[in-house]
Amino acid sequence: MKLGRINHIGVVVPDMDQAVAFWRDVMGATSFHEADVPQDGLNIIFVDTPSDNGLNGTQMELIQPLRDDTAVSPFLAKNPAGGQHHVCFEVPDIEAARAEFEAQGKRVLGPTRIGAHGTPIFFVHPKDMGGILTEILETPKEAH
Repeated sequence: MKLGRINHIGVVVPDMDQAVAFWRDVMGATSFHEADVPQDGLNIIFVDTPSDNGLNGTQMELIQPLRDDTAVSPFLAKNPAGGQHHVCFEVPDIEAARAEFEAQGKRVLGPTRIGAHGTPIFFVHPKDMGGILTEILETPKEAH
């Protein structure tokens, strides 16, 4: 497996309008992209960061649960102000990456599925990743 760049940092937010205003007004972000994942009960907006190398910069993924039974709802219940939820790394081959993590005894959480970028993803348990919930994402083909 070849580890790629950090694709995004996931941040759970209690109020999407306030979060977007923060990234726009305080951090100077000018590029935002909504992801359509209503089946997961999440409102997701990606905040683009600039890049000097012509490639897409790392994104901030703002995640707001729309109901109480989402994957991030327990996180928001424990952290009412929201906060950093996960870090996402790109890999060129999701199946090879999953097989390697599993061969190392890492706890892969759930099946590989299509994520907010429209490419396959899976998560690895934070206890197996130095305390960080880690998303592994197959590099989007149009990104490079």
